[in-house]
Amino acid sequence: MKKIAVVTTTRAEYGLLSPVIRELRKHESETLRMDLIVSGTHLSRQYGMTIDEIKERIDYKIPISVNSETESDISENQAEVLVKFTQLFIREQYNCVLLLGDRYETLAIAIAAGNSHTPVFHLCGGDTTEGALDEWIRHSITKISYLHFVTNEESRRRVIQLGEDPSRVFNFGSTSIDNILKAADMSKIEALQSIGLADCRYALCTYHPVTMETGSVDNQINAFLEAIEAFPDIQFIVTKSNADQGGARINAILDEAEGKIRNLHVFASLGIRRYLSLMRYSEFVLGNSSSGIIEAPSFHVPTVNIGDRQKGRLQADNTINCASDRDSIIKAVRAALSDTHKALCGKICSPYGDGHASIRIAEKTIEAVTEDTIELKKRFFNIV
Repeated sequence: MKKIAVVTTTRAEYGLLSPVIRELRKHESETLRMDLIVSGTHLSRQYGMTIDEIKERIDYKIPISVNSETESDISENQAEVLVKFTQLFIREQYNCVLLLGDRYETLAIAIAAGNSHTPVFHLCGGDTTEGALDEWIRHSITKISYLHFVTNEESRRRVIQLGEDPSRVFNFGSTSIDNILKAADMSKIEALQSIGLADCRYALCTYHPVTMETGSVDNQINAFLEAIEAFPDIQFIVTKSNADQGGARINAILDEAEGKIRNLHVFASLGIRRYLSLMRYSEFVLGNSSSGIIEAPSFHVPTVNIGDRQKGRLQADNTINCASDRDSIIKAVRAALSDTHKALCGKICSPYGDGHASIRIAEKTIEAVTEDTIELKKRFFNIV
């Protein structure tokens, strides 16, 4: 029996993993099993109990602390993750574990896999996000991993530059494009009514803490909210921040502001189908989430990307970058709403693939675990 594990700890990463999970499950048999392991903020009421949005069979639930107010909180969380997942991997003896992205708990899971001689197959390596801790975490997971499923050619080159064997680095595109083709199937009216809004002009927003900056979270999120107030004719649908350090503070400010700003609507989570359907019909995407960079181009929707969190990530021409102060955000939103920029967005092509990434990732994963040729001894690939 070959056993594959897929781990999800957040709503955003689950959205990208879900099409891969579905493809792998199609191949389950008496000789192949895929376990879905759910942990992190999925199991937290504070972050919307997003385990309820997971439709696939869940094989393990691993509760961990999601406190993230201080550096010590993050390290204590990682220690807990490391112990619990090492115990699970030793017990189950998986032939590989699929991990996505760059979160601090994902790094601890990758280390647990390394300590238990479990091969890591990594999605979304090689990207750059210079304003977040994610940058060094992502590259660290790359060095632990055996197979690499990157989302674009620039990222493929970076992974190889890090010394990884090119024969194990595959640019299959982003699974987010797979989701766009399949999941965003609600009409505008249906999506809006599902969150209590009538037909309107609206923007879809997410604002995460910029973890490599020492500036005040309060100042950044208040500038974001002041910019929202400058556009009273547009409704702003905001999904709450993640569990990075500073995220809880952002969410508390959002909750307080929702009662004071008439065109602000805050949600812990919207779910993949509703989130992508709302993106399809939005006037623009606002904030600093990767979804504005990766998913929005396929909908030909403008993105206003605030600050440095996504700095360095491959972008299409739909994206307008701006500083995190109020005036810069307002200027960028006005540019995004212009007829000139909307016409430009209508012509762009996404640099993140053709919507068939999940099929290719599943096929390569199954091929790797069934051929019994995985060699975990690391050899550094030198670029000549």
